[in-house]
Amino acid sequence: MAGFAEIAEEAKLAEGSGNDPGHGPGGRGVTLARIAAVVMAVASPVLTIAALLLYAHLPEAWTPDRTATPQTAAALTFPAVGAFLIFHRPRLNMAWLMVVGGIAAAVSDLSSALMFRLAADGDLATAGFMRYPTQVGWAVCGLALTMLLPLYSPDGRLPSPRWRWVLLLGASSLGLDLLRAVLRPTPPLGSYPYPAVIPNPLQVRALGPYLEGVSTVAWTGIYVAMALTALSLALRLRRADPVGRRQIGWPLFAFAGYVVFLIVSAFLPGFLWPSVVWAALIPVAVAFSVTRYRLYGIDTVISRAFVAAGLVAVVSAVYFGAGALSSLVVSGYDEIAGIAAALFAGAFFQPLRRVLQRAVDHLLYGSVGDPSVLAERLTQAVRRGDPAKALTSVVSVLRDGLAVEGVAVEVADGEPRYVESGRVGPDPREVPLVWHGELVGRLFVGPPGPRRFPAAHNERVLTTLTPYAADVAHAVRMAADLQRSRERILTAREEERRRLRRDLHDGLGQTLSAMAMTINMARMSLKKSPDAADELLRELHTGMGAVTDDIRELVYGLRPPALDDLGLARAVRELAGQSSPDTEIEVEVEGGLTDLPAAVEVAVYRIVQEALTNIRRHARASRARIVLQRDSVLRVLVADDGRGLPATYSAGVGLGSMRERAAELGGICVVNSEPGGGTRVEVMLPLSPAAGLDTAAPLDRAGSGHRPH
Repeated sequence: MAGFAEIAEEAKLAEGSGNDPGHGPGGRGVTLARIAAVVMAVASPVLTIAALLLYAHLPEAWTPDRTATPQTAAALTFPAVGAFLIFHRPRLNMAWLMVVGGIAAAVSDLSSALMFRLAADGDLATAGFMRYPTQVGWAVCGLALTMLLPLYSPDGRLPSPRWRWVLLLGASSLGLDLLRAVLRPTPPLGSYPYPAVIPNPLQVRALGPYLEGVSTVAWTGIYVAMALTALSLALRLRRADPVGRRQIGWPLFAFAGYVVFLIVSAFLPGFLWPSVVWAALIPVAVAFSVTRYRLYGIDTVISRAFVAAGLVAVVSAVYFGAGALSSLVVSGYDEIAGIAAALFAGAFFQPLRRVLQRAVDHLLYGSVGDPSVLAERLTQAVRRGDPAKALTSVVSVLRDGLAVEGVAVEVADGEPRYVESGRVGPDPREVPLVWHGELVGRLFVGPPGPRRFPAAHNERVLTTLTPYAADVAHAVRMAADLQRSRERILTAREEERRRLRRDLHDGLGQTLSAMAMTINMARMSLKKSPDAADELLRELHTGMGAVTDDIRELVYGLRPPALDDLGLARAVRELAGQSSPDTEIEVEVEGGLTDLPAAVEVAVYRIVQEALTNIRRHARASRARIVLQRDSVLRVLVADDGRGLPATYSAGVGLGSMRERAAELGGICVVNSEPGGGTRVEVMLPLSPAAGLDTAAPLDRAGSGHRPH
């Protein structure tokens, strides 16, 4: 027997992928299964009611003492619950046991009623043959509902292989009693409680002396097996997690009560009615566990049913209401009124679906699983703490919202930062975290926990919360970049000071000292040897040229001279002109760039310089475009039509330095690939410390239709 939990999980995965279990391969079989279940669910109470009506119209002498039995209650209740489960989980074995057991009970009841009706009408020979479907239906009902169903509930597996002996005991005891009933000799009229004896066509007279002993052995085995099946549910209850206990508890309570009252009725024949009531309560308890505690993932079905029903009701009301109102306003133009009503109802559809879905999610999952509540929790957690703590809040909220064993986030910031809540296991689901087209991290989702939610609900939670997680991952990455940038700036400053000190002391200092000595020697030899003094002064002039070159080199290292000589726009054009001759580069400038802060000019120049270097070395591009756009902020775009970034890449020193230069000024630098190939470097820099960045605005608004091709 296939595992019940595995079947339910397959159905959940089908829902999460958008597959309808009634379509595709095997779809026709699923449809036929649903039809068969519904037919049996309708037929079972019809047959049972027909049996009760036949009993009600029997002559008093032919009316049995007990017309309503536990199998009557089973026939009226089990098939309805089983068909409900089959309609939404067609391969659910437990549900089929409920339907088959219920219809078998109905057949048994109707056959018994027909047997008495035929006997009352004098057709004793035909009545004798009706005892066989009565007994077979009773045995099938007992095996399905009192042995198999409790032993294999709720996951479709036995508690352990040792419980096969209990199943064997119950099945053999039921079979023994069935054999006794089929082969029992026809009793004499004097011991028969009815006006005439209903014969048994298959009687074996030699079994007469042993019937009572066989019956005692069979029913003892049946009662013991039923008690042990109730014990199996109790053991499952003890070993289950809290949610599993709630799912098993109600069916166990109902089944245990039924077993107790049935055994009591064996010693008190007039005390049968409690077992009838408790037999009817078993499927009610199963239905309660299914709907209240999400057993078998049925909450997805309930969610969809409620949302669909609400949509149909409200949209229909809006449609007909709008149609009636339109007919009054534009009387005589029914087609226009119909179109207006359809448009009005269609406008309500999507907003209404979202509202209904949130309401149903809150009803089914409470505040813990409501995506909107989780989003609010996440927003508050992010606002209260720094990015590192916010990342911990993200994984904690996601773990609660998805009801999984663990959630982890890995931020790709050069030094991967990994934050985990719970345990994601060896094979977690991986969800990319993308911020403005750039992969900033990965989300790992572990296996379902005890309080498991269906795949459809988890997809809604992921869709709602993944953007928040991506924002936080980006913030963590930016914070790490900023910290590393500060450390590098401090290190670079100290290294620059050390280099300047060394160059000034070892280079310029020594040269100036030598020049001072040369001047002194020239002064001393000026009167005695004018030619020697002239030679010394010539050497001094040459040395002063070298000093000038050294000073110029120091200055060039601090700030590109082209920025002061040409301005930013012309300096960038000069860079473009000096790039690879195989790449045609177009430079576009919008807005004035003459009064930019010096630090912004240097950052833009160096970023463009690095981007052009990457194009020359790696892109293999034929065309490239540089856009400098100034409004409230300075936007920079460098795009090419080359081969783009590889599928998996890590930022090297060059890309890292571009991001750092932007981050130092409170800006951003995003590097990604074009959909049709090529690479885009997009930069936004504030022009003052108080200026904010509109990160949602496109970086390429100017000339966006002119991409390199």
